[in-house]
Amino acid sequence: MKQHAPALAVLSAAVLWSLISIFVRGLTALGFDSIQIVAGRCLLSALLCFFLLLWKDKSLLRVRLKDLWLFAGTGLLSMVFFNWCYFTTIRTTGAGVAVVLLYTSPIWVMLFSALFFREKIGPAKLLALLCTFIGCVLVAGYTGGDPLNPLGVLIGVCSGLGYALYSIFGQAALNRGYQTLTVTAYTFFFAAAGCLVLTSPLQLFRLCLQPAAFGEVLGNTVLCSILPYLLYTWGLARMEAGRAAILATAEPLSATLIGIFLWGEPLTPAKCAGVALIFAAVALLNRKKAPSSL
Repeated sequence: MKQHAPALAVLSAAVLWSLISIFVRGLTALGFDSIQIVAGRCLLSALLCFFLLLWKDKSLLRVRLKDLWLFAGTGLLSMVFFNWCYFTTIRTTGAGVAVVLLYTSPIWVMLFSALFFREKIGPAKLLALLCTFIGCVLVAGYTGGDPLNPLGVLIGVCSGLGYALYSIFGQAALNRGYQTLTVTAYTFFFAAAGCLVLTSPLQLFRLCLQPAAFGEVLGNTVLCSILPYLLYTWGLARMEAGRAAILATAEPLSATLIGIFLWGEPLTPAKCAGVALIFAAVALLNRKKAPSSL
C-alpha cells in the first residue's frame, strides 16, 4: 500500500480538481465570470497558505531569490496562463475540444521530463499516454465533425502546455529541496498576483460579499485548489513527472461521472469506452513491476 501512496495522492488530486464543476455552477449563478472564479480561489488560497505556513513552520516561507522564477513558472506560466487559455478555448471552440487540447499536457510533460530530468520514455508509459489521450477524446465527446477555429486550437494547445508546466517547474523546485507546502504556497502567491492583473479586484470583492458566495469560494479554494495541489505536489516529489501527469488525467474521468450522477448527463458508449481506457492507463502505470519498466 505504501508504494502506491504517491499514485493515490495524484489520483485523489485529480478527483478533487473535478469537483470544480459543482462550484463553478454555483458561482456562475451568482454573477462570477470564469476569470473571477479563478482569481477568487487563487487569492484566498494564497492567504490561507500564508497563514498555514506561519502556523506550521515560518522557515518554510524562506526561498532563495534566484529560485523565484520557478514559482513564477508554477503560478504565472502554469496556473494563470493555462486557466486563461482554457477558458478562451471553451469560448472559441467549445468545451469538448477545449478538454481534449488541455489533456495534451501529459505529452508535453513527458517530452520536457525526458529533456530536463532524463526520464525514460518506455513502452508502458507510451501505451498509457495513448490510452489516456484517446480516453479524454471519447470522454469529452469530441467527434471531429465541426470545423475548428485555428486560433482557438492554438490557444487550446497552449492550455495543455501551461497545464504541463506545473509538473516541470514544480519538479525542479522539489529537486532544489523545497517542501510540498512551500511550492504550493508560492504557486498561489504568484498566481494571485497574476489574477489581479486580469480582473477588477473591487468588482471581485463586491461579488464575494454576497452571503451565498463565501461558502462557494471557500469550498472551491480548499477542495479544488489547496488540497489537490498539495496532494499532487506531494505525489510529484515521489514519482516521475510524466507518470504523475498521466495519472492526473483521471480528472476528466471523475468529472464525467459527476456529470452523469449529479447533473443527469447521458452515459454514451463513447464515454464508457473513454472511461475504460483511462482506467486501463492508470492500472498500467501502477503494476507492481511498472517502476522498473517505466
